[in-house]
Amino acid sequence: MATIEELSQSFQTFRAPLKSFILRLTANTEDAEDLVQETYIRAHQNIDTFEGRSTLKTWVFAIASNLAIDHLRAQKRWPENVTDICKEAAMNNREFFQEAMQIRHNSPQGNFEISEHIAFCFTCVSKSLPLEQHLVLLLKEVYSFKVREIAIIMQLSEAMVKYNLHLGRNKMIEIFDRRCSLINQKGICHQCTELNGIFNPKQKAEEEAAKIKMVKAAKSVEKEHLFDLRMEILQNIDPFESAAAELQLHHLTHNRKVMEKYLEKN
Repeated sequence: MATIEELSQSFQTFRAPLKSFILRLTANTEDAEDLVQETYIRAHQNIDTFEGRSTLKTWVFAIASNLAIDHLRAQKRWPENVTDICKEAAMNNREFFQEAMQIRHNSPQGNFEISEHIAFCFTCVSKSLPLEQHLVLLLKEVYSFKVREIAIIMQLSEAMVKYNLHLGRNKMIEIFDRRCSLINQKGICHQCTELNGIFNPKQKAEEEAAKIKMVKAAKSVEKEHLFDLRMEILQNIDPFESAAAELQLHHLTHNRKVMEKYLEKN
C-alpha cells in the first residue's frame, strides 16, 4: 500500500523520464503532456489498488503504457524509410526551414548536435515496430527496466518480453546497419551530417560525428554493440530539456504531420 503523498513525491522523481517515454512512443508533444497528466490522475484515483508487488515507478509506468497502447492501437505503424519521406517533404516546405532557423538562432534550446539527432531519428524509425516490440525496447534499453518489471508493466510472461525484445533489437539493428551512414559507409541516410551542414555551416560534420563513441566504434565492433551505444545516447538525452530540445521537437512535429498525411493516403 502507498499513500497519496508517497505517490506525489515518487511521481516527481520520475515524471521527466515518463514524459520522454511517452513522447518516444507517440512522437507527439501534446499527447505526451496529456498522457502524463492522465497517468497521474489514474494513479491518484487507484492508489488503494497498489499492493506493493512492484515499485511505484513500475506501477505508474504500467498505467502510462496501457494508456499509450489504447491511444496508439488504432494508428498505423510508420514505414522504415520515414526519414526519406519526411526529408523530401521538408525540402518542399520553406516555412519549416524558416521556423527551424529562427529557433536555431534565437532559442537556448536551438543547438544542433548529431548525438541529439541520433536520438530523434530513433524515435521516428522505432515507430515502424509492432507496438509491443516498441514498448519493450524502450522500457528495457532506454529506461532500464528489468525483464520481470516489464512483464508486470505489459502483463506479459517474461518469455514473451524476451521474445519481443529480441525481435525489436534485431529489426532496429538491421534498419540502422542498412540505412545509417554514421555506422555504414554504404548507408543511404546522411540526414545527421546534412542537417549539421545547414545549422552549423562553420562546423565540419566529421568533427561533430567523431565525438560520438558509436561512430568511432563502427569499424571495429559488432552490430549489437553499436546498437547498445545508440541506446546509451538516448539514455543520456531528455528530449524536452536538452540543448537542442526546441529544434528537435520542431523537427519531430513536422515529421509527425507528414506521416499522418502519408498514412492517410497509403
